[in-house]
Amino acid sequence: MKIYLGADHGGFNLKEDVEKYLIRAGYTVEDKGNDVFDPDDDYPQFAAKVALGVLAGDEDDRGIIVCTGAQGVAIAANRFKGIRASVVWDAHEAKMTRNDNDSNVLCLPGRIMTDNPDLWQGIVETWLSTPFSRAVRHHRRVKELDNLN
Repeated sequence: MKIYLGADHGGFNLKEDVEKYLIRAGYTVEDKGNDVFDPDDDYPQFAAKVALGVLAGDEDDRGIIVCTGAQGVAIAANRFKGIRASVVWDAHEAKMTRNDNDSNVLCLPGRIMTDNPDLWQGIVETWLSTPFSRAVRHHRRVKELDNLN
C-alpha cells in the first residue's frame, strides 16, 4: 500500500508530521505537496494530485489530505470518480468510513489536529488498518457512489 499525502498551508505542518509518522511505521509514502509552507497556496491542486495518485496506483493505495478544516480538500478530491474522501475527527469515524464506505482518501482538519498527535495518530492508524467490510449493502452502495456522474 502506498500513501499519497497533500496539504496546503492550513495543513502543511500536520502533513509533515503525518509523513514522518507513516515512514517510521514502515509505510511507503509519496508527498504530493506542498513542499514548502506557502501562506498563499490553495488546497484544490494538492487534493487533485493526491486523488490522481490514488486512482493511478494499486487498488489498495490511499491518500491523506490536510487543510485548515478538511472540508475543502474533501470536496475537491470527491470530484474524481472512484475517490471516496472522508472528513474524520475521531478514530471511531475513521473505522466506520473504512468499514462501511471503503474510504480511500482521509481528510484531516489541521486546525484541530496539528497540536494533538494522539488524536491524529489514532485516526490515521485506525483508518489504515481497518478493512472494508464487503458487506452486501456496503458493497452495493460503494458501487453506486463510484457510478455517479
